[in-house]
Amino acid sequence: MGHQKNQQEIIEKRKEIEHELEDFLKETKSDFTVEDIRETIYEEEETDDFTDLIAMFDMGQGAAELQTVTELLSDAWNYFPHKILGGKSPAEML
Repeated sequence: MGHQKNQQEIIEKRKEIEHELEDFLKETKSDFTVEDIRETIYEEEETDDFTDLIAMFDMGQGAAELQTVTELLSDAWNYFPHKILGGKSPAEML
Protein backbone atom coordinates (compact mmCIF):
# COMPACT_ATOMS: atom_id res chain seq x y z
CA MET A 1 0.00 0.00 0.00
CA GLY A 2 2.91 2.37 0.62
CA HIS A 3 2.10 5.92 1.67
CA GLN A 4 -1.34 6.08 0.09
CA LYS A 5 -3.72 8.29 1.93
CA ASN A 6 -6.53 6.46 3.53
CA GLN A 7 -9.64 6.61 1.32
CA GLN A 8 -11.71 7.72 4.31
CA GLU A 9 -9.36 10.66 4.94
CA ILE A 10 -9.69 11.70 1.32
CA ILE A 11 -13.49 11.55 1.45
CA GLU A 12 -13.58 13.62 4.64
CA LYS A 13 -11.14 16.16 3.27
CA ARG A 14 -13.27 16.42 0.13
CA LYS A 15 -16.39 17.17 2.20
CA GLU A 16 -14.49 19.80 4.15
CA ILE A 17 -13.34 21.46 0.92
CA GLU A 18 -16.88 21.38 -0.48
CA HIS A 19 -18.23 23.15 2.62
CA GLU A 20 -15.51 25.79 2.40
CA LEU A 21 -16.23 26.30 -1.29
CA GLU A 22 -19.96 26.63 -0.62
CA ASP A 23 -19.32 29.26 2.05
CA PHE A 24 -17.02 31.10 -0.27
CA LEU A 25 -19.46 31.00 -3.18
CA LYS A 26 -22.21 32.41 -0.94
CA GLU A 27 -19.88 35.07 0.38
CA THR A 28 -18.86 36.27 -3.06
CA LYS A 29 -22.43 35.85 -4.39
CA SER A 30 -20.89 33.82 -7.19
CA ASP A 31 -23.03 32.29 -9.92
CA PHE A 32 -20.85 29.19 -9.79
CA THR A 33 -21.66 26.10 -7.76
CA VAL A 34 -19.47 23.45 -6.14
CA GLU A 35 -20.68 21.19 -8.94
CA ASP A 36 -19.22 23.60 -11.53
CA ILE A 37 -15.88 23.49 -9.78
CA ARG A 38 -15.97 19.74 -9.46
CA GLU A 39 -16.75 19.44 -13.17
CA THR A 40 -14.03 21.88 -14.25
CA ILE A 41 -11.51 19.87 -12.26
CA TYR A 42 -12.82 16.54 -13.54
CA GLU A 43 -12.65 17.63 -17.16
CA GLU A 44 -9.28 19.36 -16.93
CA GLU A 45 -6.71 18.40 -19.50
CA GLU A 46 -3.84 20.67 -18.66
CA THR A 47 -2.56 22.77 -15.80
CA ASP A 48 -3.83 25.94 -17.49
CA ASP A 49 -7.27 24.81 -16.45
CA PHE A 50 -6.27 25.61 -12.88
CA THR A 51 -5.78 29.23 -13.96
CA ASP A 52 -9.27 29.19 -15.47
CA LEU A 53 -10.58 27.90 -12.18
CA ILE A 54 -9.01 30.79 -10.28
CA ALA A 55 -10.38 33.23 -12.86
CA MET A 56 -13.89 31.92 -12.01
CA PHE A 57 -13.33 33.30 -8.51
CA ASP A 58 -11.48 36.47 -9.23
CA MET A 59 -14.12 38.96 -8.20
CA GLY A 60 -11.64 41.78 -7.88
CA GLN A 61 -11.11 41.08 -4.20
CA GLY A 62 -7.82 41.86 -2.51
CA ALA A 63 -4.63 39.84 -2.88
CA ALA A 64 -5.08 38.23 0.55
CA GLU A 65 -8.52 36.92 -0.36
CA LEU A 66 -7.30 35.70 -3.70
CA GLN A 67 -4.50 33.88 -1.89
CA THR A 68 -7.09 32.13 0.29
CA VAL A 69 -9.14 31.21 -2.79
CA THR A 70 -6.07 29.88 -4.55
CA GLU A 71 -5.23 27.67 -1.57
CA LEU A 72 -8.80 26.42 -1.35
CA LEU A 73 -8.95 25.66 -5.09
CA SER A 74 -5.57 24.02 -4.89
CA ASP A 75 -6.98 21.68 -2.21
CA ALA A 76 -10.01 21.03 -4.40
CA TRP A 77 -7.71 20.31 -7.35
CA ASN A 78 -5.75 17.80 -5.27
CA TYR A 79 -8.73 16.07 -3.68
CA PHE A 80 -11.40 16.08 -6.37
CA PRO A 81 -11.42 13.41 -9.11
CA HIS A 82 -9.82 14.06 -12.51
CA LYS A 83 -10.90 12.18 -15.60
CA ILE A 84 -7.33 12.00 -16.92
CA LEU A 85 -6.33 10.24 -13.69
CA GLY A 86 -8.97 7.59 -14.27
CA GLY A 87 -11.47 9.31 -11.99
CA LYS A 88 -9.02 9.55 -9.10
CA SER A 89 -7.71 12.63 -7.36
CA PRO A 90 -4.01 13.55 -7.26
CA ALA A 91 -4.10 12.85 -3.51
CA GLU A 92 -5.11 9.25 -4.26
CA MET A 93 -2.26 8.87 -6.71
CA LEU A 94 0.44 9.67 -4.13
